Amino acid sequence: MNREYSHWVSPNLGRSMETLVFGHAGAPVLVFPTTMGRFYQHEDFGVVAALTSKIDAGLIQLFCLDSVDAESWYNRAVPPRQRVLRHLDYERYILQEYLPFIRQRNPGPLLVTGTSFGAYHAVNFAFRHPTQVAKLVAFSGRYDIKIFMDGHYDDDVYFNCPVDFLPNLTDEAYLEPLRRMKIALVCGEHDIALQSTRFISETLTARGVPNELAIWWGYTHDWPLWREAIPQYL
Repeated sequence: MNREYSHWVSPNLGRSMETLVFGHAGAPVLVFPTTMGRFYQHEDFGVVAALTSKIDAGLIQLFCLDSVDAESWYNRAVPPRQRVLRHLDYERYILQEYLPFIRQRNPGPLLVTGTSFGAYHAVNFAFRHPTQVAKLVAFSGRYDIKIFMDGHYDDDVYFNCPVDFLPNLTDEAYLEPLRRMKIALVCGEHDIALQSTRFISETLTARGVPNELAIWWGYTHDWPLWREAIPQYL
């Protein structure tokens, strides 16, 4: 399997960001790590190994990026507004730096995936930038970031909180590309994220956006679910 490590100092984040690429061809997959996770997390927890046959066959190519959660939503050492602004820095890093990095290597229609808090990032990114994403696969996500805000609420919080902005979404500039996007929302039967996952699925359906809600019976919020499920959806 082709495995490529890269890093550069991000102008948007003001620090070095690292990444791993797995595979040589196929659909490019932007992979968000879990809560405060690193770019090597999906390799360490066996997800890359679970996808070996698809990667080696040239069906998919994984682009595993780093997170800045510890500097944004999870950074209780700074005021809530600074947490939001750091997340917006991260979004600019993805749009202005990481997506060009992907497209330089693979110009195919983009797939986006993530697990746990990575699912939040995947869903939030796809819904905010639906013309950039052809397929979304989110595993065990909870999509309300107000819990990180200590009561602070502004437009940037609202527009990065899918459980808030999605029910009010009426703009066809967003809804039409969402309706073209393939969307799978995957969760375990006993998963802490089941209610949130159901809410996103039902809200999409109410807005006329097709989506697949897949509940894996007997599973909880953990890597065994994600390792076993991901080959079926990517």
